[in-house]
Amino acid sequence: MDHRVYADNAATTRLSSRALEAMMPYLTDIYGNASSIYTEGAAARRAVDDARKTIAKCLNVSNPTEIYFLSGGSEADNWAIKGAAEISKKKGKTHIISTKFEHHAVLHTLEYLEKQGFEVTLLDVHEDGLVRPEEFEAAINDKTGFATIMFANNEIGTIQPIKELAAIAKKHGILFHTDAVQAVGTVPVDIKDLGVDMLSMSSHKFHGPKGVGALYLRRGVRLPNLVHGGAQERGFRAGTENTAGIVGMAEALKESCEVMSERNERLVKIRDKIIDSLLTIDRSRINGDRVHRLPGNVNMCFHGVEGEALLLSLDLKGIAASSGSACTSGSLDPSHVLLAIGLPHEIAHGSVRLTFSTETTEEDGDYIIETLPPIVDKLRAMSPLWEKIIAND
Repeated sequence: MDHRVYADNAATTRLSSRALEAMMPYLTDIYGNASSIYTEGAAARRAVDDARKTIAKCLNVSNPTEIYFLSGGSEADNWAIKGAAEISKKKGKTHIISTKFEHHAVLHTLEYLEKQGFEVTLLDVHEDGLVRPEEFEAAINDKTGFATIMFANNEIGTIQPIKELAAIAKKHGILFHTDAVQAVGTVPVDIKDLGVDMLSMSSHKFHGPKGVGALYLRRGVRLPNLVHGGAQERGFRAGTENTAGIVGMAEALKESCEVMSERNERLVKIRDKIIDSLLTIDRSRINGDRVHRLPGNVNMCFHGVEGEALLLSLDLKGIAASSGSACTSGSLDPSHVLLAIGLPHEIAHGSVRLTFSTETTEEDGDYIIETLPPIVDKLRAMSPLWEKIIAND
């Protein structure tokens, strides 16, 4: 294969060499348990503490102890949402606000809470994929305990007005959580400026190792324990710390923040060039707002094309892409995100998501522009659906 383009970085990224190098001593020589008091354990503890400080500095968190290490974004979402629900219920507040296009780690957790007697309001995100702050405020009532709204959507890449939404929540005295898994390490995230109470992140989205993430938990918000059985993470999450993973996460985030400005400027140019080119294809559309959007996200639909066939054809040409979130790629149903922005099933089925990273080059973008349109033409030529679409004009 002459050219291979990895364009599914929203699903996962390659581990950076800097992160791997930082991890290696803790996979080999410094293998002590970070909860032990002897020399080997103390060395591991220092590494965990230093990593916590690094992440706090990258996100402008004043107190590093507000960062809790977990196994990833889904666990962080679950802890934040279930914990906030328990706090709220004790205060007699059983109403939760979220959106229709959250990650399933959020939506499925909310479905679980509905079965426990909670009422959930899912806000519309409209055709542009953006929450309207006035609609968020209008949904708040005297039973509302907290809200959870994602920072940036994992499929269409739209960036929400989190600072404004968090301010509204604070005005009404409700907790505010944001799933920032797609944002941290990708765009600037200043937690002090945002004013959120809780924020989820995941290492493997910014060139860190898989299986490690974190939750920012504002001091003063005391969630119930996530895992019982030990004193790790200040007693909230029992279990021996993944020292190497935590070290790798911190190094990867530090590196991502160092190159963010230059990288994003380059990715925006690549992204926009691809979008402008692919929009010349008949009956194509870009999904989500073009301005309030992650720098490395292209999500488009091509009417008359099946997403699965499109992905397989791209793979044969050396392009790794997706047709929805990685966690639901085995489903034949159209993306719930695309349905939430108002797309009919037949158009939502023909989607492709291309997501880029530090490693993406202009040549990669040009190869996508060169390769994708002929595939769309070929698939449409084979499709009886396309013939009906043309006949109905």
